[in-house]
Amino acid sequence: MAEGAAARLRLAGLCFFLQLLTIILFAAFVRYGPESDPGLCSPQSNCSRRDPEPGSGYPRFRDAHLQALLGFGFLLAFLGRYGPGSVATSLLVVAFAVQWALLAQGLFYFSPKGKIYVGAQSMVSADFCTAAVLISSGAVLGRVNPIQLLLMTLLEVPLFACNEFILLSLLGISDSGGSLTVHAFGAYFGLMVSRALRQPRVDERGEQQDAGRQPDAFAVLGTLYLWIFWPSFASATTAQEGAEPWALLNVYFSMAASTLAAFVLSPILYEEGALQAAQLQDAALVGAAVMGMAGEMLLTPFGALVAGFLASHLSLLGSRFLSPILSSRLKIQDTCGVHNVHGLPGVLGTLVGTLLAGLATADAYGGRMESVFPLVAQGSRTASGQAWWQLCALPLTLILAALGGSLTGALLGTRALRSTPKSPERESKVLREVPEDGVNPEASDEELGGSTLA
Repeated sequence: MAEGAAARLRLAGLCFFLQLLTIILFAAFVRYGPESDPGLCSPQSNCSRRDPEPGSGYPRFRDAHLQALLGFGFLLAFLGRYGPGSVATSLLVVAFAVQWALLAQGLFYFSPKGKIYVGAQSMVSADFCTAAVLISSGAVLGRVNPIQLLLMTLLEVPLFACNEFILLSLLGISDSGGSLTVHAFGAYFGLMVSRALRQPRVDERGEQQDAGRQPDAFAVLGTLYLWIFWPSFASATTAQEGAEPWALLNVYFSMAASTLAAFVLSPILYEEGALQAAQLQDAALVGAAVMGMAGEMLLTPFGALVAGFLASHLSLLGSRFLSPILSSRLKIQDTCGVHNVHGLPGVLGTLVGTLLAGLATADAYGGRMESVFPLVAQGSRTASGQAWWQLCALPLTLILAALGGSLTGALLGTRALRSTPKSPERESKVLREVPEDGVNPEASDEELGGSTLA
């Protein structure tokens, strides 16, 4: 019990330090942007993603924030022992990541006066960054404590902002829904952290997996939130006033096709046959991830259906055949399967976006050319040149995510930060102990056998 109290004090001290640091930085640099600005992504704004409808900032922020908080929060309610605690942990991560992302992204968009101007669209950009952090958290869920998660967020957010700035601003990449910048980056960053944190004596016991899955209620809620809010989340920077919201519709069609595909292949790959709610949630996520880049580029609905259908099959095949290889050969323990749900679909979405960029013509896109491929519309880049840069962004992102994740995992795996291998369940006791039904609350740690964050 003394160890648990010490862990709580360390967490309290870290939270106090991080919040004090952000308060000081906000006081020095952050200001609200002028409401008269025609675009919230002007040089005077901390905004890595454009806002084509300046008057719709709050609805976009609301949908993006609900998606990041509730959709991913319930998605991370994954293991029986850690399920409710993962929701509390996601709240902790979101509360810090949004503040830190505004500062990190703002470093690349300083105004001439040396200030970071924020608005509703800046919060949308911060929520995209937060979503990547939550994806990374899924790869290490149940194997890290809240202190490690906060430190991972502290290190991942600036690297995400740097990668996003290079891709969207310097290279002119079109990735409005985040197939590459959010899904692929978050997945492979988390996987490399997981590999660096591997402790054979703990992982071989498989204690987290044997603890049992969380009841399907969490997965059902997460799935509903995905279907309700993800289309608007993925199209938060794309829908044009007076024009049909291609990205929103394409994401929805892709989610529908990927969900149906899960019913096609799952009975063949798995003996149990019947799909669980968590698998349906994953199928919906796969369809959304593959449309992150291509959502605003696809001209017809059938393309979204094909992409979602293929992405779902790729994810299921990866889960069945590739995940064991990652675990046994590469020593990567992927708790929530983020490689199959976010990593592979994110890479596939990037390839689809690259193909569409190479085929883009002014006749096909009409007035949308300026918003989807502005450099091509302005004549400073050809369609094939745009496709080449879209493709080059993939290895660049993977390299940054792999290097950053490896270094972060090495830091988090130091003796001072990791939980003792003898009792991995202590990782979830930092905030509050919740004994299982029928267990004496006065029992010792060994008698409890499991706890979670409340």
